[in-house]
Amino acid sequence: MERLDSRSKYPSDLEEYLGTYGMHFNKKLYHFAVSMMKNHKGETMQPWDLDRVDEFLKFNGVSVKNKVGYDVAYVLTMGLADYFGSSIPDDKHLALFAQDYCDDPDGSPTRAFDEFIAKCVALGEPVFWSEML
Repeated sequence: MERLDSRSKYPSDLEEYLGTYGMHFNKKLYHFAVSMMKNHKGETMQPWDLDRVDEFLKFNGVSVKNKVGYDVAYVLTMGLADYFGSSIPDDKHLALFAQDYCDDPDGSPTRAFDEFIAKCVALGEPVFWSEML
């Protein structure tokens, strides 16, 4: 099935980003997204590198099939910021949350990117795509 926005005209810098990374997080976009995240204590979240993400998932016995760019890192950080200590009680469930979110069989493989963009639109937060390249 074709995306509803697949024929949309995007600004040239966003087109360049999408041409290089697709609808996924690269390191710069991931760091930008994390800089906007706060945990329940109001503390700004810190980004994870991909080695830490892989070690965390492996330690918790979780494998994510749909693992592109920094998408899983974004989902883990979002889970920590928004749900950890509440509906996500511990590390194992955080890892399972990331797996469920990224590998949802009837979900989109670009879900993390799509929802981040929707959040930016809803909050009026611009993304300067030329800075994300």
